[in-house]
Amino acid sequence: MNLPTRIETKHIFKHSPSVNVYYPIVTNLSHPHIEKKINADIITLLNKLLIEQGFYNENLVEMIGYFEIKNNQRNILSLSLIVYAFTGGAHGLTICKSLTFDVTTGKQYALKDLFKHESDYIKTLSEIIKQKMVSWDVPLLEEFKDIRPDQDYYIADHSLVIYFQVYELTPYVFGFPYFPIAIKDIEDIIRPDSPLDKMLPF
Repeated sequence: MNLPTRIETKHIFKHSPSVNVYYPIVTNLSHPHIEKKINADIITLLNKLLIEQGFYNENLVEMIGYFEIKNNQRNILSLSLIVYAFTGGAHGLTICKSLTFDVTTGKQYALKDLFKHESDYIKTLSEIIKQKMVSWDVPLLEEFKDIRPDQDYYIADHSLVIYFQVYELTPYVFGFPYFPIAIKDIEDIIRPDSPLDKMLPF
């Protein structure tokens, strides 16, 4: 069965300091233990982001959290959790982290899990991103060499989207640099039966 996974929205709200955080949970999966595992992974990451962004910090002025469903088809769920926090100063800071699951197994996939063991996926993806940086004239804080082995990513339809945090690569005003890569373009290094393999165009 390849129907989209049902997503419900949960809400964390506080008046003082101002906290408005919306996050997803999956429901109605055929196997409750898989549903429980996926939701535990989502909440674990959310808690990590909230703590990192100063949820318990006495200097917290405002926190806003929301999520984006990037892919919900072919039993692959890819989503992003975004948390903005302001604790004073010139401006607040936003962090974005993503999770990708196979909803039939509950397995969560890191970037390295998407590619064949013998493939140099870091080099392949980095070269594609370098070309995009040049053609898009991306303003870099320092020379870009390679992505991290665990670089942030999500899957969106027929694309693998590699992205970087605010300040990781570019000035604050540039926000999150996103680099979509067509799955078809990296087909030869994709691990069989991985989420990328399942999202290849028919």
